[in-house]
Amino acid sequence: MFKKTVIFAAAILMMVSVAMIPASHGADFSGKTIRWIIPFNVGGGSDVWARLYSPYMQKNLPGNPIVAIKNMPGGGSIIGGNYFHMRVKPNGLTVFGSSGSTSFPYLLGNSKVKYDFSQYQIVFASSTGGVAYINPDLGIKSAADLKGFTKELVYASQGATSLDIVPLLAFDMLGLNVKAVFGYKGRGSGRVAFEQGEVNIDYQTSTAYIKNVRPLIKMGKGVPLMTWGILDANGNVVRDPIEPDLPCFPEVYAMVHGQKPSGPAWNAWKTFMVAGFGVQKAMWLPKKTSPDVVAAYREAAAKTIADPEFQKVVDKSLGGYKQMAGEDARKAFDQVLSVDPADKAWLISWIEKKYGVKVK
Repeated sequence: MFKKTVIFAAAILMMVSVAMIPASHGADFSGKTIRWIIPFNVGGGSDVWARLYSPYMQKNLPGNPIVAIKNMPGGGSIIGGNYFHMRVKPNGLTVFGSSGSTSFPYLLGNSKVKYDFSQYQIVFASSTGGVAYINPDLGIKSAADLKGFTKELVYASQGATSLDIVPLLAFDMLGLNVKAVFGYKGRGSGRVAFEQGEVNIDYQTSTAYIKNVRPLIKMGKGVPLMTWGILDANGNVVRDPIEPDLPCFPEVYAMVHGQKPSGPAWNAWKTFMVAGFGVQKAMWLPKKTSPDVVAAYREAAAKTIADPEFQKVVDKSLGGYKQMAGEDARKAFDQVLSVDPADKAWLISWIEKKYGVKVK
């Protein structure tokens, strides 16, 4: 009897021990190459972001597959997004990297958009910031000099419904005389246009600004004006830690107009700034991707974000902004999907009147 009791107890302990071992997600990408579609040109903020993440995802995905960046620019990122939606199989071998420029046409109901973020599985997401800068030949030394400035400024834009909504509306609210030249395929192309003297005002997301614009400023070829800012715990737009000495947009607005921003333009700008920068970039798996594959990707992303070496990369190259994996990313993006209808309606009207662009 004692022997049977011991055997039974041992069996129970073994069952408990096995139960405590984390379940294997079953996915294995050994010998595989994973395509990561980035719907922008090489050198832009999204491209830089993906190339910073890719070696760590290679290390942390089961089987250590090659993660190859596939740049697919066009249509302000709509071409790449539509390709992902219509052509990619849910086998875990192709993922998509979205940006605010991909989210905005979707949120605004652009008829060319076929992709639908509500259907996909988010892997991780990154918040970021943006910094506006100007050609020094214009005589502007700081944002304070923008008050009463009437010279024509030229801005290289991806489109009136892209992430450029944030800078274009900001420039308009400041009363600047900005001519938007549409048709550029990414912020990387916009920066090159600035460097070549084709345009004289630009902005870059933080990743590209840190890598590509700070050197220009050090050489005296650019003057930083402002950041868009970030949200604090109370929902206020405050200075961005990437450039804490620069004023954020609402501060510059107060410099120019003598009062804090308010009204429908401000509400729309703030709403889309949060949508475009608070959850600015994300990796997605297609609809119907198996739970095992989704779990493997999310686990790899969580390991990447927790890696001390990667945290140094985040601080140095991504500005130290928040990185979110799995459910944290999903909850954050749910906020993006819940844009206030009144703010959306005002913004659509402004775009159509200002630029003659039919949003839908």
